[in-house]
Formats: sequence, structure tokens, C-alpha cells
Amino acid sequence: MSTITTQDGTEIFFKDWGPKDAQPIMFHHGWPLSSDDWDAQMLFFLEQGFRVVAHDRRGHGRSAQVDHGHDMATYAADAAAVAAHLDLRNAVHIGHSTGGGEVAAYVARHGIPEGRVAKAVLVSAVPPIMAKTDRYPGGLPIDVFDGLRSALAANRAQFFHDLPAGPFYGFNREGADVKPAVIDNWWRQGMMGSALAHYHGIKAFSETDQTDDLKAITVPTLILHGDDDQIVPYQNAGVLSADIAPNATLKIYPGFSHGMLTVNADVLNADLLAFIRG
Repeated sequence: MSTITTQDGTEIFFKDWGPKDAQPIMFHHGWPLSSDDWDAQMLFFLEQGFRVVAHDRRGHGRSAQVDHGHDMATYAADAAAVAAHLDLRNAVHIGHSTGGGEVAAYVARHGIPEGRVAKAVLVSAVPPIMAKTDRYPGGLPIDVFDGLRSALAANRAQFFHDLPAGPFYGFNREGADVKPAVIDNWWRQGMMGSALAHYHGIKAFSETDQTDDLKAITVPTLILHGDDDQIVPYQNAGVLSADIAPNATLKIYPGFSHGMLTVNADVLNADLLAFIRG
């Protein structure tokens, strides 16, 4: 397997496909999944002539199941270690959900200062913050995230079935085109990772205020969200992020779910390609 070892000794798995002299696109996956969640995008953009890179976040997928560093700052540092190891330049960084928070932190804290980033994309992403705070009173109450932690600790395997079978892809909506294999693949990816990383990751994706990260993202940024996202409500995420990031464009998809990159890949891939080439 292709891996790097970070400064704190954590082994991070990554994929690196395509011509090494082509423009790179680096994909950042959501909680509690892995780089495999980007299959539809990596295959598509590889065929378009890009170099495509994705890594498994620490504690997720094939990366080391360490008991530390499960926070947004370390996630960003791990992504920076992969980008530096591969010497990715003029790169487009695309993040989904928690991976969108990772992109915001990476681009602001590492990518722009190191001159490695051309554009950024946040898809169904968690910034500026999911939890309700004095600064963001429209956020979700902490009880919501306490409930996620309780469900994970009680029966992670069942929880990781119920989430994709229900709200993640909108399969709980009347008339939904339920795809059992998509549910199974979500479960497979989740169960590959560490229960501890997933447990602590809930705090990372819900309570990290990334307002300053968003303000620092001066490269062109595309923010995509579905208006039927039952996991990260677009009003308190995509809309606010687009108001904060200085060079952002927002697109809202009517009826699309949190998992739209998978179940609506044809639409999303075309829009991503237009933004990258634009």
C-alpha cells in the first residue's frame, strides 16, 4: 500500500492515480468513511486527464488506528503531509462533509501559505460550525451530537447501517430510489475504521469553529449543498460559508441529499469539471 508517516508517527494511506505532470485534484472524505467514497469522482477525473489523489483520514479506512490527533487541525496537517510528500502544486482540493472542514483548514493553514492550491470545493461541508454557539445561534443543539456518540458507542454496526439507509442519502424520503449496495458500501467503509476515531471525530466535525479558516481562503472556492441535506443543513453551512469566504460561489441543488456525490454523481461531476476548467 502507498503510505506516509506523519511527524507524530501516524501512518496515512493514500491513492495517487494518473499522470504525475497533470493538474492534481486531492479529495478529502467525510466521516466515518474512507477515500473509497470518492470512487465515482476519481474514475471520472482520471478519464479527464487529471492526477487524482485521496487519502484515508487517521483512524479511518486503511490509515493507522491511533488514539490521538482526532481534531480538525491535525486532519489538516495530515493532508498537508500527503500534499508535500507528493509535491502537489496548482492543486484543486475537494472535500465532502467533514472533509470539507478538512479542506478549509488545510487550504487556509497550509495550502495557500505554501503556494500549493489553485482552487477549493466544499461539498455538503460542515463549516463554519455545526453546533449551536453564541456566534452561530442557528446551529444544532449539542444534544444532537451527544445522540450520535451514544448510538455509536451502543452499537456501531447498527448505527452505521441505519444512517446510510435513512437520512444520509435521503433513502428515508417517500418514493426514494433506495440503493442497497450503496448502503452496504457505506457500512463497509465505516466499519474499516476505528470506533475511537469515529467517536472523537464527532466533536471535531461539530464543534470546530472554522470562521477564520473560511476568511483566509482567497482562492476561487465553489460551495455545493443540497437543500434536502438532513445531516448538515444547508442554511447553517453552505449559505454561511459562502458569505464568509471572500472568493466563493454557492450552488444549492433542489432535493439533493447529503450523499449527493454518490447518488447524483453525474450532475456533481459535470459541475465540478466546469469549475475546475473555468
